[in-house]
Amino acid sequence: MGSPLDAPVDRFADALGPALAEVAGRAGTAAQDPRRDVLLEARDLVAAVVDADGRHADDELWAYLGTFGPRLGGDLARALPADVRAAGLVAGRAAWLEQPSALLEVLVAADRTGGTRHARTYYDAALRLGHAVVGLDAYPSDRELAALERFRTTVLRALPPEPAPGAVRPDPVTGAPPPPPEEAQEPPRPIDELLAELDGLVGLAPVKEEVKLVTALLRVQKLREERGLPVLEGSRHLVFTGNPGTGKTTVARLLAQIYRTLRVVDRGHLVETDRSALVAGYVGQTAIRVRETFDRADQGVLLVDEAYALARGGPGDFGREAIDTLVKLMEDRRDRVVVIVAGYPEEMEEFVGSNPGLRSRFPRTIAFPDYDTDELVAIFALMAERHAYRLTDDARAALRARLDREPRGKGFGNGRVARNLFEAATARQAQRLVAQATHSDEDLTTLTVDDIPN
Repeated sequence: MGSPLDAPVDRFADALGPALAEVAGRAGTAAQDPRRDVLLEARDLVAAVVDADGRHADDELWAYLGTFGPRLGGDLARALPADVRAAGLVAGRAAWLEQPSALLEVLVAADRTGGTRHARTYYDAALRLGHAVVGLDAYPSDRELAALERFRTTVLRALPPEPAPGAVRPDPVTGAPPPPPEEAQEPPRPIDELLAELDGLVGLAPVKEEVKLVTALLRVQKLREERGLPVLEGSRHLVFTGNPGTGKTTVARLLAQIYRTLRVVDRGHLVETDRSALVAGYVGQTAIRVRETFDRADQGVLLVDEAYALARGGPGDFGREAIDTLVKLMEDRRDRVVVIVAGYPEEMEEFVGSNPGLRSRFPRTIAFPDYDTDELVAIFALMAERHAYRLTDDARAALRARLDREPRGKGFGNGRVARNLFEAATARQAQRLVAQATHSDEDLTTLTVDDIPN
């Protein structure tokens, strides 16, 4: 029986061996054995991912030896896991993931001068191989997934700019061309594009890290599933905690699209709801409302905002019925709907404990931190730029001082505070300008210190 890494390593070599030979030929220095050079790169990548969590399990080392021993020969062909540990062939290799390799730099340079896409081929093949290594464990560790995400970002940053829009982009998991657009839907967006949009959000560093871990885990599970390997079934439902205006809905919408691209759900739309839409005033109606909401969210993501309110009714309240129905439908439709419940941290802990079936169905919580003043100023500035306004230096200083004075307690509005201030500033600017006889373009697009509310 072969190693589980045989196929992904061979695909890596098949994709990059000819590319390296073509690059060497173009430079007039024919490579002696380009496939072997690429196999050495694959060996380094596998060793680095195995080392990412520091475990170096026997299963991982047997796969390493079973794949590279026959292909590279030498001592590897006769070694045992104990020999790998004694020789330090894997220990300390995780640092390899933190910067572009020499092979990648060669391919990037060739792409810049020759208009080829060899570095993009490297990116796709290396990620597939990396995910295959992580997939050696039935349930990958967060440290492995985080290391692989850092590697993805490192390689992506090294790539030359993509060709002009309109070129066909491969599927980020399988490498196959995307399917033709459905009649009623746009094609799934590439994972890299979605994660880039996530990275473009102001702040939220811990949230971005958690979403990338969830994404990496799903990719590995899909690869294991495609190869007939056992997949540890885990719940995909999530708890979002944090104050209002911290981007929970925005991130949920991006996650819905990520789930669609990774084929967790077919439609990838987001349906938002809350207690007022789920709980009725008469016996039997609440369960019907919850089912109807699930029907609307079918093959997508259901976001229940302030979910803790379902558990806070008094005698005769039907919130508990809504929770019981929610739990049942989460089980019955676990392959069709992903549920995200959101609210304040303490209240969400109370909610998850209100029904024995909830805690096991929500194994992961993502905490959304409040924005600091710098981040709120950045959000205000983005809104201004989007609407063709600009801030004077004095206005920016006044805005910062105004935000510093904002109470930062429970219920702090975060992004909503920035949006409200922007709307108030544009209204004050309009009031100021109507008193003027003439208006230049600069007048109409500039927010001054007088426009910032006190």
